[in-house]
Amino acid sequence: MFSNAKTNEKIAFGLLKLATGLVVLFVLVILYYIVSNGYSALSIEFITEMPRHRMTEGGIYPAIIGTTYLIIGSIAVALPLGMLSAIYLTEYAKPGKTTWAIEMAISNLAGTPSVVFGLFGLAMFVKYLDFGPSILSASLTLALLILPVIIRASQEALLTVPKEYREASLALGVTKWETIRRVVLPAAIPGMITGAILSIGRVAGETAPILLTGAAYFLPRLPDSIYSQFMALPYHLYVLATSGTNITQTRPIQYGTALILLIIVLSVNVVAVTVRSHYRKKLKR
Repeated sequence: MFSNAKTNEKIAFGLLKLATGLVVLFVLVILYYIVSNGYSALSIEFITEMPRHRMTEGGIYPAIIGTTYLIIGSIAVALPLGMLSAIYLTEYAKPGKTTWAIEMAISNLAGTPSVVFGLFGLAMFVKYLDFGPSILSASLTLALLILPVIIRASQEALLTVPKEYREASLALGVTKWETIRRVVLPAAIPGMITGAILSIGRVAGETAPILLTGAAYFLPRLPDSIYSQFMALPYHLYVLATSGTNITQTRPIQYGTALILLIIVLSVNVVAVTVRSHYRKKLKR
C-alpha cells in the first residue's frame, strides 16, 4: 500500500511538472514568435517618430505615450481605491447583508466583459459627465475594470497576515488604525503589489474600453491635456492587423508594436516585482 502511495505521488508530481513545463514552453514560443518577427522593425525612429501616411510609415511614439498615460492614470485611481476598499472589507466590515452585497458586486465586476465597461465609460464619462473621448474617460473606465482585481488581491494579502500581529499590537494599547497602518499593511504590501502587477498587464492590453472612450485611429500628435484624444498600442495594433488599408505592408509595424507593448508591460512588471521584493526583505529584518 505504501508503494502504491509513493507511485501515485510520483505520477502526480510528474503531471505537475509537465503542466508547468507546457506553460513555460507556450510562453517561450509566443515570445520567440513576437521577437523574431518584430525585432527588425525596432529602431530609434520607430520609437520616437510620429506615424505617417495613414500609419504605413513612421513610428509609434504617440501610441507609446498614450499607453503610458493610461497605465499611470488608471493605476493612480484604482490602486488607492482598491486598497482602501480591501482594508474596509477585511478589517472593519462586519458579516451581514451589506458586506455580502459588496462582495457579490466585486465578484460580478471581476467577471464582466471589458466591452461592457467600455459601454459604461462611454455613457458615464464621455456623455453624462461630458469628459468627451479623452485620456481621462479612458483612464477612469480602465480603473473600474481593474478595481475588482486589486480589491481581491489586497484582501487575500491582508488575510495572510497572522491575527497574532493584530492582537499583539492591540494588547499594547495601539489603536486599530495604527495597528493596520504600522503592522498589517507593511506585511501585506507585497501581496497588494501583486494585484497592481496583474492590473498593469490588463490595462496595457485592453482594446474595447479605450476604443469606446477615447482612442484615436490616426493621431500624429501628442495629447496636450487629460481631455485630449490619444493613440494607444493595443488599439494601434488592432487597427493595423484588421482594418488597415495595407495590412501586408504594415506587417513589420504590427509585430514591432506588439514587441514594444510586451517590453513596456515586462518593464513595469520588473519594477513592481523589485518593489515587492524590497518590502519582503524589509519585513524579514
